[in-house]
Amino acid sequence: MKIRQLSLTFAGLSFLIAGCTAVGPNYHAPQTAGPANWSEPQRGGTTNSPVQIVEWWKTFNDPELDSLIERAVKANYNLRLAVARLHESRATVSGAEWDFGPTIGTSAGDTQEQLSKNAQLIPASVPGVKLKYAEYDAHFDATWEMDLFGSKRRTLEEDTANAAASREDLRDVLVTMLGDVARNYMEVRGAQQRLVIASNNITSQAQSIELTRERFKAGLTSELDVRQAEALLATTEATVPTMQTTLKQAVHAVGVLLGQPPGTLLEELSRTEPIPATPPTVPVGLPSELLRHRPDVRRAERQLAAATADIGVQTAELFPKFSLAGTAGLESFSAGDWFTAGSRYWSAGPTVTWRIFDFGRIHAQIKGANARQEQALDTYEQTVLTAFQDVEDALVAYANEQTRYRALNDSVVANRRALEIANELYTTGNGDFLSVLDSERSLFSAEDQLADSQRAVSENLVTLYKALGGGWETSLLAQNARTNP
Repeated sequence: MKIRQLSLTFAGLSFLIAGCTAVGPNYHAPQTAGPANWSEPQRGGTTNSPVQIVEWWKTFNDPELDSLIERAVKANYNLRLAVARLHESRATVSGAEWDFGPTIGTSAGDTQEQLSKNAQLIPASVPGVKLKYAEYDAHFDATWEMDLFGSKRRTLEEDTANAAASREDLRDVLVTMLGDVARNYMEVRGAQQRLVIASNNITSQAQSIELTRERFKAGLTSELDVRQAEALLATTEATVPTMQTTLKQAVHAVGVLLGQPPGTLLEELSRTEPIPATPPTVPVGLPSELLRHRPDVRRAERQLAAATADIGVQTAELFPKFSLAGTAGLESFSAGDWFTAGSRYWSAGPTVTWRIFDFGRIHAQIKGANARQEQALDTYEQTVLTAFQDVEDALVAYANEQTRYRALNDSVVANRRALEIANELYTTGNGDFLSVLDSERSLFSAEDQLADSQRAVSENLVTLYKALGGGWETSLLAQNARTNP
């Protein structure tokens, strides 16, 4: 802490000596006009109430999901990488603060030297001429460049903005990681439910085959009914491997997100559990709140600030640099009188450097800095638009999938009743077996789609929370990721 205060003291002294503002443009955050409200009507439980997304995953009321999230924040490697980048950027800021102070170095040496006897203008035989001698020297060097035109101030401003961008990048990685864990967890539970439905239908269709075979043996039906029933069963069984692949791949993805080998969670997540249900209401706030919550928007704004400061850094190269330099030390050819007053020496004075014949290159660098600022501004504006689009897309997907889920639920109810009727008619000889097959096929398809739709509803809510920038302010990051953003 004392070292930091010392560097800031030198910075303040440099500002006083400069007596002028730093060259280059001063940064002003862009004023982005967003829509007053979302274009998508508030349906499916979403409201314009103030957004509450700090620990959004807890709204699913699933202890297993909560546990996975907590472990992922502790161990996710992408998150650790972002933390390391943040530490690096903060170290750069610290170095920029130290640049305001003098550069002080010290050295000491004992030099033994043997001169060539044949290369001397004065013969070695002349009294007082020595070909071998020792030189003892110890000194301090100090150089202080005064920040008259603000080059160092703009550099510190740029590095500070880049560090803030790294902090927002860390938060953005956290938001993405939280969403990925929850999304893959929904995939796990959704695949499990689809496998249960497939298993139940396989059992039911196998029973239909037995019934059809008995009727065939009794001469009540043809072999065609048996073969059609067997074909339907095989088709249903063929869906199982694909579902198992989806299940295991999702478990593998969750394991890697937790910083573990892919198969680590297979046993833990092997038990079939329901798909986490969504809460009845989801406050999403207003578009004006979104820019404060999205880490990628905040990161783009800080990158724009850094690019603006860099223009000042490059512009300062047009002006001279003034420095104070000094050296003080002890030098002697004898170790016996090295530390006496007669061995002292010093030098001090101002210096000025000016790239007066390099203005063409400097102006090119300034143009490049201005171009980078324009790119940063365009990136910021595009990031804002993308943020609004992400939320609008998530709102429409979440609401419409709920509508689809309700329709599929009605379809399942109707198909179950249709199958009951078809079986009754067939067993009494008043209906054909094709109606039974069609009913079984339709019921399996509707039930499978219903389970997948339920998974999609929960997954779309995760996408909505992610689009809103939810989760970056969670205290888990400070506790478990070795940093406080």
